[in-house]
Amino acid sequence: MTKKFDRRKFLQSTMMVGAGTVAGFPHIWSKSAGLAMAASSEIEVGVLFSLTGGLSIVEKSLSDATLMAIAEINAAGGVLGKQIKPIVEDGASDPKTYNEKASKLVLRDRVPTTFGGYTSASRKAVLPVYEKRKNVFFYPTFYEGYECSKNVVYAGGGVPNQQLDNFIPWIIKTLGKKKFFIVGSNYVYPREMAKVTKILVEQNGGEWVADEYLELGHSEWGAMVKKIKDSGCDVVLSNVVGSSLVSFYREYKAQGLTMDKLPICATVTSEIEVAAMGAEYAAGSYSSFPYHMAIDTPANKSFIERYRKFTNDPKAVTHMALHSAYFEVFLWKQAVEKAGKATPAGILEGIKGQSFDAPGGKITVDGENLHVYMTPRIAQWQSDGTSKIIDEYPSALRPLPYSAYGETSDNLFCSASGLDTKKL
Repeated sequence: MTKKFDRRKFLQSTMMVGAGTVAGFPHIWSKSAGLAMAASSEIEVGVLFSLTGGLSIVEKSLSDATLMAIAEINAAGGVLGKQIKPIVEDGASDPKTYNEKASKLVLRDRVPTTFGGYTSASRKAVLPVYEKRKNVFFYPTFYEGYECSKNVVYAGGGVPNQQLDNFIPWIIKTLGKKKFFIVGSNYVYPREMAKVTKILVEQNGGEWVADEYLELGHSEWGAMVKKIKDSGCDVVLSNVVGSSLVSFYREYKAQGLTMDKLPICATVTSEIEVAAMGAEYAAGSYSSFPYHMAIDTPANKSFIERYRKFTNDPKAVTHMALHSAYFEVFLWKQAVEKAGKATPAGILEGIKGQSFDAPGGKITVDGENLHVYMTPRIAQWQSDGTSKIIDEYPSALRPLPYSAYGETSDNLFCSASGLDTKKL
């Protein structure tokens, strides 16, 4: 019988752990057990997402999904007979804070693994910490590729070839739209995604009329939407992130633009953003993700129900990054069990080739680049806030983080030995 999980007690204990660790390093490490095994028969892990600031609109749900996975694993007996104890930190929607919290988790708390991050800005901020200390960072978000770290498990999938390779041709051939206005938040993810988009647009007989950017958290979209109206485009490719996305879609409708005539096709807009903005603003637009809440399987329906119970929110939505934040903990568990220890080196070796039947389908970690195989899906947003999957790739696609630069399955830039810079 599965032990009933008390979320309130779990969160209370989590806060106590975090406070106790910072105050005085109460745990005594067992030399024979390695870095991760405390004498208290617990394995501590870091959970680092933005719980405050503009990005908390999404990242709070990622933290919840991570804690839910930990709770489920603990209820089923834990890992190697040990309970997982999360140390929760707040990245505060700020890369500098992310770096500081990552350093605290690795150096003071001595965790062997951290689950966290949502933007590439946050990942880039913590990357030096994990690489220098040879620690492990599990990143649950779709991203722009163009990175090859042996200390990061890129569990979010959704590198450009898994989001755009089918999306751009579909927009041109199925929707009949050829003039792209690319708009995004001003940091590495939207800019790199724009590079990939431009290549694919030109390869498929379309053209891009502009690419424009506004800062993360920017809420005044009047001038940008007018630019879109005046540009002569017939489709908008959106890489807008966080609370800015809500402001963008609302201003879009306020200026009289409609999704049937000038659709927004997005690489970031998911269920959580649609819920935040209101369904009427997203209805008729499109998104490309490997995971959608609309996946009609018993496993996904059960996942949604359990998440709503865990958060005590009967209307809570699941989404792409949340889905990855959940299943990456199970991939980590399997890696630890394969290695027989929770050390960073053991985890990194054990994670290669791991597969897990996630709510959205089977996930497999590529042993070469530590990214995951995932199945691309295109969905259209409905008036009730749900999405309808209207196109699905026949199989999981191999992740190619350098696809924009010529990487193929037969010519890998990012391999087990690291990045081959001569190919760039």
